[in-house]
Amino acid sequence: MSKKRDADKTVEQMEMPLPSEGQVICVIEELIGADFVKVRCSDGVSRTCRIPGKFRRRMWLSEGDVVLVMPWDFQPNKGDILYKYSRDEVRRLINMGKIAKEFVESGE
Repeated sequence: MSKKRDADKTVEQMEMPLPSEGQVICVIEELIGADFVKVRCSDGVSRTCRIPGKFRRRMWLSEGDVVLVMPWDFQPNKGDILYKYSRDEVRRLINMGKIAKEFVESGE
């Protein structure tokens, strides 16, 4: 019983990553396959993003999920997914003014 309480505390204590320089918040539009997804980014660009190996089996993605993306320097229309935001974190991002509510809901 104490293990579960400890696990809940660690999840709450983890900070959600905010987009730093060069990173963009995006919404998943389509699962392409072969560990690639098509995303619509907050900067107005549609990108094809790769799911890195450390997330492939640990983080399941679906259409409409909000993710943090790092665009590639040499191909700006492609990028890597860095983080998947939970529903509570998406609400916090909207309240902080990092993303618009319409941006998240327009894909659904």
